Amino acid sequence: MRGDGRGEDDAAPDGPRDAAWFERLVHAHATAVHRYVVRRVGASDVEDLTADVLTVAWRRREDVPAGAELPWLYRTASYVVANHRRKSRPVLVAEVPDEPDADDPALRAVRDETVRTVLAALSARDREVLLLHAWEGLTGEGLAAALGIGRGGADAALSRARSRLRAAFADATP
Repeated sequence: MRGDGRGEDDAAPDGPRDAAWFERLVHAHATAVHRYVVRRVGASDVEDLTADVLTVAWRRREDVPAGAELPWLYRTASYVVANHRRKSRPVLVAEVPDEPDADDPALRAVRDETVRTVLAALSARDREVLLLHAWEGLTGEGLAAALGIGRGGADAALSRARSRLRAAFADATP
């Protein structure tokens, strides 16, 4: 297993889902989950949200698919981050904006203004597909598992997102 959470998965060989299994899972994938969360939330929340993802993995250890642990963790992390965002933004009814907040911490990490502008122009789904592929290194079955769809759907979603990204870049550059 590579330290970045990609590569052969030795975190959950067939066997009991006990403390030793969980320790292997954490050792193999905690860094990758942490990086996923860092790219999507403010620094003050990263440790807690990473711990929340791993807590869900322990509680639902029988649901974690052998051989696809990291994509399952990424999908779980996406739910944890989404729930955190919903809970952490109290908005008074009198102050509801006309447009949704397009601020995404994952986009703040991108330094190039053109890239940031182009990514912001894409749908949230296209951004997630592209970032799971580019930042987290997911392809094929891993991407499908993280998105909660079939392999064909994931391949199609990635292809469509890439096409929309190319078009957005073409529109953004003179």
